[in-house]
Amino acid sequence: MNNFVKRTLSGAIFVSLIVGSILLSPVTFALFFAIVSGWAVYEFHKLTNIQADVKINYGLAVSASVLLFACSYVNASGLFNFPVYSIYGLYFILISVSELYLKKTNPIHNWAYFVLGQAFIALPFSLLNNIIFIQGLQPMILLAVFVSIWVNDTGAYLVGVTIGKHRLFERISPKKSWEGFFGGAFFALISGYIFSLYIKDLSLFQWLIFSEIIVVFGTFGDLTESLLKRTLNVKDSGNVIPGHGGLLDRFDSMLLAAPAVYIFLSLLFSK
Repeated sequence: MNNFVKRTLSGAIFVSLIVGSILLSPVTFALFFAIVSGWAVYEFHKLTNIQADVKINYGLAVSASVLLFACSYVNASGLFNFPVYSIYGLYFILISVSELYLKKTNPIHNWAYFVLGQAFIALPFSLLNNIIFIQGLQPMILLAVFVSIWVNDTGAYLVGVTIGKHRLFERISPKKSWEGFFGGAFFALISGYIFSLYIKDLSLFQWLIFSEIIVVFGTFGDLTESLLKRTLNVKDSGNVIPGHGGLLDRFDSMLLAAPAVYIFLSLLFSK
């Protein structure tokens, strides 16, 4: 019971912070998710640094991810006209060159994992800026991304524990089932229908596609992070959220869902 209460309270606070930061103002959104992005990259490299021949500098990796998020925010919001990504590009180059002077046993591994952390963790978080500013300020569309993820996860869990028999990807995630996957997809369709009633920027059909994109790529994101943890033989990426693990564990579905949703919305609004 104590663990249930702890999970419930920490989960409620976590959801409240996400919803509040998105709806309150662009500044609160940027501050909150810049911190989350940096922390998730830190957790990622805590995992990768378990390996004997990998030693990523946490400070450099975290600062790079926060810088990428900041550059993305400035560019997407149109805050001022400046080629901000050149700043991140220069910083990225300097970090890569610094490896020449560190005399590590296997610098190629350090390069590879640093780039992977930026591409797999920092980049999806930075794309949240492009979603919230997809056509002016659109906090409800970004909020719909997270709500769809939560609805899918909840639906998949409820259906999976009730009737789940056929394993979805047993080698990586033994508990996930095809029944749970389709259950989550069904509940996500319902959420897409509800979004269409109140958020008119997308049609009903587009909201339904939006929801299923999140189901598919959110599931792949979850499986990808599970593969990372299984490969490194760890259970959670951290313990910052009592009863739920690390931030990387809570945002794993977003890592592939956000880029996929951004591509979808870009195609819609480019017409």
